[in-house]
Amino acid sequence: MGIRKRSMEGMGWLMLLDLSFYRGKHVFVTGHTGFKGSWLCNILVHSGAVVTGYSLPAPTTPNLFAISGIEAGMRSVIGDIRDIKQLSAALKEARPEIVFHLAAQPIVRESFRDPVTTFETNIMGTVNLLECIRQNQNIRSIVNITTDKVYLNDERSVGYREDDPLDGFDPYSNSKSCSELVTHSYYHSFFHDSGTAVSTVRAGNVIGGGDFAKDRILPDCVRAVSGGKPVLIRNPSSVRPYQHVLDALMAYLMIAQCQYENSRYSGWYNVGPEEADCVSTAELVSLFCEQWGPDAKWECRPQHNTPHEASYLRLDCEKIKSVFGWRPVWNIRKAVELVCTWTRAWMDGKNIASEMDRETADYLSLASRL
Repeated sequence: MGIRKRSMEGMGWLMLLDLSFYRGKHVFVTGHTGFKGSWLCNILVHSGAVVTGYSLPAPTTPNLFAISGIEAGMRSVIGDIRDIKQLSAALKEARPEIVFHLAAQPIVRESFRDPVTTFETNIMGTVNLLECIRQNQNIRSIVNITTDKVYLNDERSVGYREDDPLDGFDPYSNSKSCSELVTHSYYHSFFHDSGTAVSTVRAGNVIGGGDFAKDRILPDCVRAVSGGKPVLIRNPSSVRPYQHVLDALMAYLMIAQCQYENSRYSGWYNVGPEEADCVSTAELVSLFCEQWGPDAKWECRPQHNTPHEASYLRLDCEKIKSVFGWRPVWNIRKAVELVCTWTRAWMDGKNIASEMDRETADYLSLASRL
């Protein structure tokens, strides 16, 4: 895909993202009841977008979609991305101009337990969505959210670039590699000359308040310390590109807007933290315990006969930096601090919608000065 680079010297990347752009725009979000989907819909609704979400029911109890109250500001369709007839009907009724595809089976360990559902959801879900879009002429901008795990991981210590081979190891990672390839095929076969811009975004390990998923490290930390137990970690030396959810979401929104305005920005983009914020599991959990307080402890409990996990995973984000001037706003210490702040607010019964709005306003204020 052709990319026009911009010189952003002396400019904040937020100048490219104008959330008022979304006012009145019809936006379709798959996976809207999930952790990232709920945060994304919250931003879009508060920006004045007309939002329709399509997803299975929220995967956890409690869940951010319910406790944030965001459903009151949007249309929520409960449906399976594998059901192309229901998906097509929902898309036609919504008449979107912009689509964010987040619906997925997103847990690596779950993909080993149920590979068939993982492949069906992550591959055919993408096929179904793009096929419905192919038959809908109103859509101008599509962003498919995949993962940092799409790359053929050879345990290198340097970051993967967008032109590195795609070949995720486990069923989750591999299915998202396939979702990338499906998207590339649909773009070149059907969308390239149609005026519909398409990008995929390979985001790092996203953390933030409101994630209640199983087998994710910070939600596991919260569950452990809330129960008065030590946090147990399997692989303390594993390195991952952790980033706050708002860093990822604002990049998605920026890409969707820029390619809506100029389809030459269609492409494949990594979105991750700075090199210094790619930390080991032990470092991440230590930061959590430090922020949480003296009652939080962690222990290493190696497990045998467990599913394969890569030791090193980093992203090279020079492409999105050079094309858009994008930079992450919050470092890993701040991101973990915000997880703890959000969680304590929720545990204390505070207004979660207000907490999310406060975090978003603080983020945008800081980003505007970078």
